[in-house]
Amino acid sequence: MTDRKKVFVSGCYDLLHSGHVEFFRQASQYGDLYVGIGSDATIREYKHHHTVYPEQERLFMVKSIRYVRDAYINAGSGVMDFVPTVESLRPDVFVVNEDGSTPEKEAFCRERGIEYVVLRRLPADGLDARSSTSLKRDSCRIPTRLDLAGTWIDQPYVSKYAPGWAITVSLEPTFEIRERCGLSTSTRNCIRSIWPYKLPDMDPEILAKLVFCFENDPERSDGIVSGAQDAIGICMPGLVRHYYGGHYWPSRIETCLDSAVLDWLEGHLCLIPMFPRRPGCSVVEDSVIDRPRVEALAKAADDCWEAILRKDLDAFAGAYMASFEAQVSMFPAMIQPGVQEYIDRYSSKDGVLAWKMPGAGGGGYLALVCRDSFPDGAIRLSIRRK
Repeated sequence: MTDRKKVFVSGCYDLLHSGHVEFFRQASQYGDLYVGIGSDATIREYKHHHTVYPEQERLFMVKSIRYVRDAYINAGSGVMDFVPTVESLRPDVFVVNEDGSTPEKEAFCRERGIEYVVLRRLPADGLDARSSTSLKRDSCRIPTRLDLAGTWIDQPYVSKYAPGWAITVSLEPTFEIRERCGLSTSTRNCIRSIWPYKLPDMDPEILAKLVFCFENDPERSDGIVSGAQDAIGICMPGLVRHYYGGHYWPSRIETCLDSAVLDWLEGHLCLIPMFPRRPGCSVVEDSVIDRPRVEALAKAADDCWEAILRKDLDAFAGAYMASFEAQVSMFPAMIQPGVQEYIDRYSSKDGVLAWKMPGAGGGGYLALVCRDSFPDGAIRLSIRRK
C-alpha cells in the first residue's frame, strides 16, 4: 500500500468560518492535509492591519479541525510566505481557491514538481456561502473609488499647466479592498475613523468636502495635500467628473446616475490584483510635467466622458488608454518593477481592450476595459447608485 499524498494549503484564517472548513474538507480529499498560516507580522506587512486573533490562537483553531493533519505558522513574508513551509514539508499537492490562484503560485509549484489544484469556492451542503471578505464587507459599507481618466489633474501643480476633468466612479465594497493599491484606502480609512460602518446620510458633495478637509489637516507633518478626487470619488455616487484649474477643490462637478450607463460600465470594467505599492516607492521621481502632457491628459478625460455617455466601447477604450499614457508620460515611475509584466500578461488576453493602474500607480491593481468577458481571477465591480 502506497503512502498517502501530502496536501498543502496556505492562508491567514483569521476570521475562521464554514467556508474555510469546507475548503479544508475538499482539499483533504487529495491526501493528508497540512496548513500554512500567515503570521501576525506578515499580515501587518501585507494587508496593513492587525489580526482579529493572534497567530497562536489561529494555529490552535486550525489544528482542531478534523480534516487537518497538522498546521504551521509560515516563516516567510508577503504573498509567498509559505515558501519555507513548503520547502520543509515537501508536499505532493498544493491546493488553492479560485480567487487565491496566481501565476506566481502556479510557477512555484511547476518548478518543484508539485501538483497545483484550483478549487471552486463552494459552500457546504445546506449552508450559505461564507468568506472573510463578505464578513468584513457586511460590517463596513464605506465605498471606495476607481479613477477612470484625468488622474493627477486634481493636484494644482499639474492643473496649473492646463485645466481639465478627473473622472471617478464610486464602488460598493463587494470585494476585499487592499491597502496601498490605488483605491484610495488612505481617504477611506480617514472616513472610517469618523464613521466606521457607513457614510452619513447627507448631501454627497458637502460630505466630500468635509472628508477632504478632515484628511488634509493643516497640521499634517508630511506637507502632502491629498487630491480631492479621492474624497469626491468615494462620497459621490455613480459616475462623476470634477474640473480642476490650479486649485485643490474643483470649480465644477457633474454626475451621471443613468442606470443604463452604469450597467454598461460594470459590464466592461474589472480589476486584476497585482502587488501593493512597495514601501519607499516614490511615483513622483523623475516626473516631467508640462503644458503638452497635461493638455493630452485633459483631452483624454474629455473623450472618455463623452464615449461613456454614448456607450461607445472602442472610443472609451481608446480614451482610457490615452489617459493612462498621458499619466505615465508625466510620471514614468508609476511603472515600478513588476508592473510591466502584469500589463504584458493581461493586455494580450482575448477581449482586453485597455488597461491602467488606479490612483498614482506603482502597483496595486490593473483596471481593465474588456469587450465581452473578463479574464480568470478578475474582480467584478458594482457601482454605487445612491
